[in-house]
Amino acid sequence: MTATPETSTPASSTPGASRGERVADWFDGRLGIHTLGKQYLRKVFPDHWSFLLGEICLYSFVVLILTGIYLTLFFHPSMNEVTYHGSYVPLNGIRMSDAYASTLHLSFDVRGGLLVRQLHHWAALVFIAAMLTHMMRHFFTGSFRKPRELNWLFGWTLLFLGLFEGLFGYSLPDDLLSGTGMRFVDGALLSVPIVGTYLSMFLFGGEYPGHDIVSRFYSLHVLLIPGVMAALVVVHVLLVVYHKHTQFAGPGRTERNVVGAPFMPVYLAKAGGFFFLVFGALTALAAVASINPVWSYGPYRADQVSTGAQPDWYLGFAEGLVRVMPGWEVTFWGHTLVLGVLIPIVVFPLLLVLIGVYPFLESWRTGDKREHHLLDRPRNRPTRTGIGVAWISLYLILLAGGGNDIVATRLHLSINTVTWAVRVAVFVVPAAAFVVTRRICLGLQLRDAELVLHGRETGVIKRLPHGEYVELHRPLDQAELHTLTAHKRPRELVEREP
Repeated sequence: MTATPETSTPASSTPGASRGERVADWFDGRLGIHTLGKQYLRKVFPDHWSFLLGEICLYSFVVLILTGIYLTLFFHPSMNEVTYHGSYVPLNGIRMSDAYASTLHLSFDVRGGLLVRQLHHWAALVFIAAMLTHMMRHFFTGSFRKPRELNWLFGWTLLFLGLFEGLFGYSLPDDLLSGTGMRFVDGALLSVPIVGTYLSMFLFGGEYPGHDIVSRFYSLHVLLIPGVMAALVVVHVLLVVYHKHTQFAGPGRTERNVVGAPFMPVYLAKAGGFFFLVFGALTALAAVASINPVWSYGPYRADQVSTGAQPDWYLGFAEGLVRVMPGWEVTFWGHTLVLGVLIPIVVFPLLLVLIGVYPFLESWRTGDKREHHLLDRPRNRPTRTGIGVAWISLYLILLAGGGNDIVATRLHLSINTVTWAVRVAVFVVPAAAFVVTRRICLGLQLRDAELVLHGRETGVIKRLPHGEYVELHRPLDQAELHTLTAHKRPRELVEREP
């Protein structure tokens, strides 16, 4: 028996091959670009507005990387004291850290510096908001189910890291507002039993505020966390490609296909245009809406506190936990436990962990081990939808609690009244939100069932021969019937293996 070796004729040997074809063939012979392109460039993407939420996350992250690179060229991550002599006259002659002075220089003396600073900050806020909204879309539609549990965890890790990445970047200018936030972090560390003082000394490099915190946060903010997040973004996108996109139920859509537009050229053109829309919107926001004016706060001093100090919105609920918690203290074996701070810093990660482990909890509770590629309508999963709404309501209540002084001032109320209202609402509102949301979902299911049975109301009244008046109904078309009843007949939506 003789074996015939496989042979191939490269494009470069083809008579009349152009120079571009020869170059493409050279790369294909070494990187397999043609094979990969043939497999993935025609990959189909569903056409639904909610899928753009993930793209907003990605494009905001790209803007953060680009603007962050620019800012590192001018920022000095040092707490060495200097005397400021610059364009901002009110602070001339004031002693401050080199980090704060370089932030002022970047804002007032570097061409485009203030715009890029604000663009970076706004992109961070939009990035985390888009991630949270993106995850909630996946949560309410059930796209976290098998085989996407790990990808859900990767997205959840990105959100978790994004919160701390924002905290570190927010603290770098060493202004009075960010310094107040660092005092909050120091208090949280000191509340940890036994090892709290060691954690504080390790983080700040000595007694608070120390001399190393800015340089340490700078390394985390610029090198470590962005590198981990970039790797997670790549893995997250690769798993989306590998698992294929989910899609809403509809005519011709099954668990084994995807109905939509191909990546090349339709989706690629849309994605490119959408990137510039996001970039333009963020730039316009940075140009017209001032954010984090550090010159108004002044340099940080340990003996001063900024009035009305508020963290960025994504950490407001963590501060709300501390503000509404009673100042309880207990003593065990000579150790004082500051429960007014310790309990909130334990509850804070638990609220986030609940999101991360939910896919596994639902799979265990329902016993559902099947693969899912068709999305749920939230009304058809009333318990899950109720849990999601309850979590969001708790988040918003704690966010309001984090600004209880501002709420009390604006509404001319006692801060004690606002604090107690938030304390009661933390337990009452999520439970009420769950019950109300679940009942609304069940009511919408009954409404859909009525539509399937009787059709849509036409507003036309007809008198029957025996004198009764009835309203005429228009039967639903097959596409509408398919959408409304898809969740009741999953086996019909699964194509058999050939």
